[in-house]
Amino acid sequence: MTGDWKQRPSAERITASQRSLVASLVVALGICVSVAWPARVVASQALAQKYGCVGCHQATAKVVGPSWKDIGARYGEGKVTAAQLAASIKDGGSGKWGTIPMPPQTSIPDADLQSLARWVLDGAK
Repeated sequence: MTGDWKQRPSAERITASQRSLVASLVVALGICVSVAWPARVVASQALAQKYGCVGCHQATAKVVGPSWKDIGARYGEGKVTAAQLAASIKDGGSGKWGTIPMPPQTSIPDADLQSLARWVLDGAK
């Protein structure tokens, strides 16, 4: 085995090297996704509490406004983008879910609006 790698053509050595690098990157990406995803969900639940969204919205029950589940069902699966839903949250409005208006949420930073919108569209889990 010693010196065997020297006898291989350089193209094979690069390919083996590249395969090893790709395998390492795939493992690293898997670890990052598995660690980051729960943190994103927790952060979004925390954002919903931080900005008082939970005063009008709950996971499965209509309170003042629709539940996260109902919002996700209406707007999820590619019907609207997170950016569109974030803009709707920021602008507020009335008539989409009944007669009670949603006040504009202009004090919430755009990055947090995007995170909340993505969380709702992903099922608010």
